[in-house]
Amino acid sequence: MPDLSIIIPAYNEADRLPAFLRHVNQWAKADGRDIEIIVVNDGSTDATAQVAASEGARVISLERNSGKGAAVRRGMLEARGRLRLFADADGATRMTELAALEKAVAEGAEIAIASREGEGTVIVSSWLRRFLGRWFNRAVRMGSVKGIRDTQCGFKLFATPRAHALFEAAKENGFAFDVELLFLAQRQNIPTAEVPVNWKEIPGSKVRLARDGWRMLKAVRRIRRRWKAGEYSKQQPKSQSEAAAALRTGPQ
Repeated sequence: MPDLSIIIPAYNEADRLPAFLRHVNQWAKADGRDIEIIVVNDGSTDATAQVAASEGARVISLERNSGKGAAVRRGMLEARGRLRLFADADGATRMTELAALEKAVAEGAEIAIASREGEGTVIVSSWLRRFLGRWFNRAVRMGSVKGIRDTQCGFKLFATPRAHALFEAAKENGFAFDVELLFLAQRQNIPTAEVPVNWKEIPGSKVRLARDGWRMLKAVRRIRRRWKAGEYSKQQPKSQSEAAAALRTGPQ
């Protein structure tokens, strides 16, 4: 069992992914970490799978583009690490920021999430992205996830079996999967720490801020409806392998 699993969802990331994978490998060697890197190839039509394999990652390929949430969920359910980190393929958050998340875990958190908000952060991003991101997070705080200033930063650490099990219950396949996980964590009283990090915007994002922002707000309403209807309390697959197998058929 490796100490750390790093799950990277990737859709047509042949250009951006290699540099981040090299960075991860160099960091692990310098830090003496026993890691596994899992790249979930989300139905890419480019050479994402090939470049990931060439950098030593374990590649899981979905048959068709199923969404970022579906890709992260599949990787988390097949990971073996005691600690499991989801990281974006662009490397906007560097692995050196992991120490702060692990410190939060050592102090009692079961989930530690990177945040682009808070004292001491250095953020390199366009003003429009920051404005729309803050608008979305404000709406999320009002409607579902309380007290979290940045739900969408792509660098989140899940440290316990109870935190890992959230992925068995999760249903969102798109970009709102972060909100769903944090919503469920709060309802289950799983200690979650928001940790300020440095972050640099990398060109080539698949997110379209206005379009996907509205889609995510609709997803927030779906998540609340599911909770009220008791859908998250229904019986989930008994094992991680069964839950992962359920994803092989594509999105729900």
